[in-house]
Amino acid sequence: MNKKVLFFGDIGVDDALAIIYAHLSSQIDIVGIVSEYGNAPRNVTFRNAHYLLGLLGKSDIPVFTGAERPLSGEIPVFYPEVHGPQGLGPIIPKIPAITPKENFLEVTNLIEQYKDELIIVATGRLTSLSTLFILYGDLMKHIKAYYIMGGAFLVPGNVTPLAEANFYGDPLAANIVMSNAKNANVFPLNVTMRALVIPAEVNYINQKGNIKIIKPMIDYYYNFYQKHYPNIQGSPMHDALAMSAVINDTIFRFVKLPVQVDTCNSISKGQSVADFRPFPEGPTNQLPQNIAYDFDYNQFINSFLTVMTRPLAK
Repeated sequence: MNKKVLFFGDIGVDDALAIIYAHLSSQIDIVGIVSEYGNAPRNVTFRNAHYLLGLLGKSDIPVFTGAERPLSGEIPVFYPEVHGPQGLGPIIPKIPAITPKENFLEVTNLIEQYKDELIIVATGRLTSLSTLFILYGDLMKHIKAYYIMGGAFLVPGNVTPLAEANFYGDPLAANIVMSNAKNANVFPLNVTMRALVIPAEVNYINQKGNIKIIKPMIDYYYNFYQKHYPNIQGSPMHDALAMSAVINDTIFRFVKLPVQVDTCNSISKGQSVADFRPFPEGPTNQLPQNIAYDFDYNQFINSFLTVMTRPLAK
């Protein structure tokens, strides 16, 4: 039976690749998308979600408009130099403006429909997901598992020296999710920065596959990373790695520890903290989460190349 996934994302390059991977995998059914601010403003990511679903022949999948800004009410900062002016690298979706059909809170209908089998994959800011824990705590106990791209443990951050972008973008929300999500799997920069796709492999995907937006999106992404990480050999597939774990979680090594996120408005804002000492003394009142700290790169890249070169289902 295919895995039923409710996807939360700020649809930029790596979120788009995660959605494409899920669709082509033939083992994951995305049953809904919550599109919110993050890589780009919410109206842009919402349109990008519809554009991708149309490209994949899946326009029947509901897209919910998520949060527009973090729980703090701060005006978010966007990163066009990373994901392009419209979030998809050089791709400018030529589709008309779309009026949302679904109210965000109607996402609870999907949770009820797929109770105890629904998996949540979250690859952006955690604002919308945290709202569900605040409003529907009992209902959220029926989520089967969470796969969350975020955090950086004992490695540098990518938006500050200490913080990864998703946790930094809304540390209050990240803390709520880390404190309440049962059976959560966290994929931090420790592993996602090593999930590289090199240019030759991108060319292979472009040659063998038939989704032709993949190469220009990754090429744009790679140009950014080359400027900021001169020795990097490819483009990190942050969000696709988290999505791939839904069907390939055995390739990862996890440590189970409570996670705290610094919510102070200081240099440590958004820092993800877990006690990795041999005899941790972390908070006992927080749920422990599965933190990925290593993975089999060869198995990941073989799966990624196999999946991303499959033809679109007709």
